[in-house]
Amino acid sequence: MKRVRRASALFFLLSMLFFPSRHGALSQMIREPEEATRVVTVENVQVKNGTVTGEVHNLSRHTLRDVQILVRYTWLWNNEFKPGKDDPGASFYDTVPGEIPPGGSAKFTFSPSPPLPKRADGRFETTVSVAGFSEIIPQTR
Repeated sequence: MKRVRRASALFFLLSMLFFPSRHGALSQMIREPEEATRVVTVENVQVKNGTVTGEVHNLSRHTLRDVQILVRYTWLWNNEFKPGKDDPGASFYDTVPGEIPPGGSAKFTFSPSPPLPKRADGRFETTVSVAGFSEIIPQTR
């Protein structure tokens, strides 16, 4: 799972470097996760039958776009001392559509495809975090 996560993060970072935005961004900056939480947060997350809803809040002074969220469905076995062999846990990336103005928010809904299996030998623990975003900073001359 860690390898998949690292590979996904590396792919995302490399794609941001080699495939610049169609809007012609002149520079890019990568923020530390702690610093990014001062710019954008995920709140009011609710999960029902695997479908996740919530809000992304822009805490910065600039418009945000291309906000990517990472939805993780971690499988917790009823008996962690004797887990099964078929772990149905999964992770998905989704992009919140549109631009989010300074101080604004955008609602999102995500449903996994295919749907999560219904099983009696454990349960899913769902977490949502920000995986990436573009902050539109106007040029000054």
